[in-house]
Amino acid sequence: MLEPARVTCPYCWESIEILIDASAGAQDYIEDCSVCCNPIRFLVEVDEAGGVQVDALSQDD
Repeated sequence: MLEPARVTCPYCWESIEILIDASAGAQDYIEDCSVCCNPIRFLVEVDEAGGVQVDALSQDD
């Protein structure tokens, strides 16, 4: 099940929408920003109720 999430790019500060697979549980992955193409590290946490929290970090964080 893919859920949309809005995050702010830590490089260009644009708000972008990404799709999160909440059924995969906690995740740590890198995906390029759709605006500036810099690599963003996404830390995803899924709570017991299925709620998703996403942190978008630069590679230096």
